[in-house]
Amino acid sequence: MQLQPKPLILKLLLAADGQQLSARDAIRAGALFGIADNHMRVALTRLTAEGLIEAAARGQYQLTLRAWTLAGEIRGWRESVALLQSWNGNWLAVHCAGLGRSDRKQLAVRERALALCGCAELERELYLRPDNLAGGSEALRARLYKLGEEQMVFQLSGLDSDRQQRAVALWDCAALNARYQQQALLLQEWLQRVPQLSLEQAAREAFLLGDEAIRQMVFDPLLPAELIDADARAAYLNVLLEYDRVGHDIWHALYQQSNGSHV
Repeated sequence: MQLQPKPLILKLLLAADGQQLSARDAIRAGALFGIADNHMRVALTRLTAEGLIEAAARGQYQLTLRAWTLAGEIRGWRESVALLQSWNGNWLAVHCAGLGRSDRKQLAVRERALALCGCAELERELYLRPDNLAGGSEALRARLYKLGEEQMVFQLSGLDSDRQQRAVALWDCAALNARYQQQALLLQEWLQRVPQLSLEQAAREAFLLGDEAIRQMVFDPLLPAELIDADARAAYLNVLLEYDRVGHDIWHALYQQSNGSHV
């Protein structure tokens, strides 16, 4: 599936961590993925009209405050594991009954917010996650509110044995462990191949591989070591951080190379 210009520009600006993106660099990036120059220019104009980017100087763009707010959850993946605490077996519960399911747009927002927070549905409209993150119910409530959801959040303990067994099985932990190992291996192999790649090929692959790898970390439920292989997760994050650093260097070099060209 071909990349679309607007998501490409937003992801490039997110990856830039507050740095500006020039129209020239945006067009150079679009060319790597077969996107016509004019389509990239139109995308810059439309994103500006939508209030997601703004002109910082002539031909220079940056994310707006609104865009940074919307992207806050995506940007925090590097520090997410630092939130982990020991688990005493208690749960955090989110009760969604009475919120309705007829508004498809709001339902999509709710489901995405719950997924980002690592919550899974135990029974209809009752979602759980292990209480193993800093801040407990207060932090989860605040995070859901930031993501557009105002819901009842509380700590839950003393589940009967049947519900406790079902709660522990809400996440496919074997699949999570396998993805940690597979993605870490994929990124390690790519890092070893980088010296043999052209700058353009390295930049293209860095973007595509990183997009999927970072998404996996963004949506990681951050389960406790009692449920998943915490060592495999830590190893994956370490490889991803190295991959992210190398990818930033590659894209910086690509932009530097294009400085002499004209839009």
